[in-house]
Amino acid sequence: MTSPAEAPLISAKGLVFTAAAASGPVQVLRGVDLAVSTGEAVGIVGPSGSGKTSLLMLLAGLERPTGGSLMVAGRDLPALDEDALARFRRDEVGIVFQAFHLVPTMTALENVAVPLEFAGRRDAFDRAAAALQEVGLGHRLDHYPGQLSGGEQQRVALARAVVAEPRLILADEPTGNLDRGTGAVVMDLLFGLRARMGTTLLLITHDPALAERCGRQVRIEDGRIVSDTPAIRLAAE
Repeated sequence: MTSPAEAPLISAKGLVFTAAAASGPVQVLRGVDLAVSTGEAVGIVGPSGSGKTSLLMLLAGLERPTGGSLMVAGRDLPALDEDALARFRRDEVGIVFQAFHLVPTMTALENVAVPLEFAGRRDAFDRAAAALQEVGLGHRLDHYPGQLSGGEQQRVALARAVVAEPRLILADEPTGNLDRGTGAVVMDLLFGLRARMGTTLLLITHDPALAERCGRQVRIEDGRIVSDTPAIRLAAE
């Protein structure tokens, strides 16, 4: 029998998600089975509209599945109310989106400190400053998002995602709004932070080179997983 310590960090079985649309309900995910162990880096690939972002939204507790089961970090997400989901995101998940989603009226330091303040951490600003230093922005603590370049804003977003050292990082096309050179810097930081913390990473990307940096690639098409390539096969290929 599998002990709790051996249980996957993510366990989705028969996961279904139906979204409302003007033309009627649209089945976005059609019975997804996915298990991800602690510490894995998984590249999520597939065509636009295949359901990749919807899967991450479900894993983050930002959307609710229509059917199936979903356990993340020991929580039965469909069974949680909104307050419990908010605590789950605060304690367990860091999210990096293509759009930076920084609060424009807050400095870089304040943006990064937000999740720690929600958690009642007295050292929120000290830890936020250390996280910004780690992503090379120790000299930009008091700057507002509008005073930062796109690459700098995404580094602030990355620092915010990892400052609480979450067990799971979800990244949705985090370099999509950046030029190639800046994107490479951001991804080096992301993979470096993830390796240091031993955090599980799920990365949505259309960039084959980025997907190859993950130890495993899962391809989604039309709401279904059509291939799941583990690290040993990636190395052989």
